[in-house]
Amino acid sequence: MEKGTKRTTIYDLAKLADASPSAVSSVLNGTWKKRRISKKLAERVMAIAEAQGYSVNVQASLLRRERSNIVGMIVPKYDNRYFGEIAEQFEMMARARGYFPVVTCTQRDPELEFEAAKELISYQAECLISTGATDPDRISAFCSASGVQSINLDLPGNDAPSVISDNYTAAKDLTNLILDRCETELGWRGPLRFVGGRLTDHNTATRLKGFISAQKERSIGVPDTHIMATGYSAQKAAQALVSFRPDGPAGLFVNSTISLEGVVGWHSKLESGADQIRYGCFDWDPFGSFLPGNVGMVEQDVSSMLNRAFELIGKPATSNEPVLVPCKLRAFHPNS
Repeated sequence: MEKGTKRTTIYDLAKLADASPSAVSSVLNGTWKKRRISKKLAERVMAIAEAQGYSVNVQASLLRRERSNIVGMIVPKYDNRYFGEIAEQFEMMARARGYFPVVTCTQRDPELEFEAAKELISYQAECLISTGATDPDRISAFCSASGVQSINLDLPGNDAPSVISDNYTAAKDLTNLILDRCETELGWRGPLRFVGGRLTDHNTATRLKGFISAQKERSIGVPDTHIMATGYSAQKAAQALVSFRPDGPAGLFVNSTISLEGVVGWHSKLESGADQIRYGCFDWDPFGSFLPGNVGMVEQDVSSMLNRAFELIGKPATSNEPVLVPCKLRAFHPNS
């Protein structure tokens, strides 16, 4: 057969391998062991297929398998350590459990999220994990109609099991840490300012409750002007603070490492009083400990969250009440 004159078929491969078309098909779709086809023949067929540039029709071969072993995940962003770590650990944990992981980034766009979910389901993903999805219930409804399990991670939904961080408790702990350091080092009691995030976002709203609760327990009222949740981006965080020029001690609760970039930029441009500001961040990056004024960060427990999510795969949902995973509070000591 002259190469390039026509597309190679299973029948061509069968002739070259001196085997039946059904045996070649079994090798290509991964069922050759069940048919007791020899490893030697399987290796010969795969070598010939590769040499001939034969491409397996993935969707067609999946239809012939009992299971696809594909577990899909959508993530909103790769632009901070948290989501990057989720994607990396998900792939590692999935492979260790015999699954084939597929991850796609959807840029916090609900339409991209839904299209990605449909595409993953078309490849017969056995389970879809929606991480930080803006409309998780729409995805869960489509998965349910398709007979595919769905799990929410990071942000909860109403129609599928959810595994999320205990945002309230961690935010309360971080707020207390910032207040303690402000009082000990600056002789100042608050109130703190809340910077970054969106109030319509579940995690932001829950963290804000913890932030306000910690101060209320100290009889500290938080004015509405101190809630600067105008978005997650560094630019929006810096813009929210542009008119804030403290004339004395001040404290900030920063709602993500993305927002922290904007806060650090604003802090570095202060003409005076920068040493009178203390802040903490809900998110973790090792470089944070070197930033002036940063007293601590919340590290979300990615490994525990993913382990809990994998425990749910293949099991019927008994409750859609979110599984809360405790966070780790990392305090930075003066001159550390």
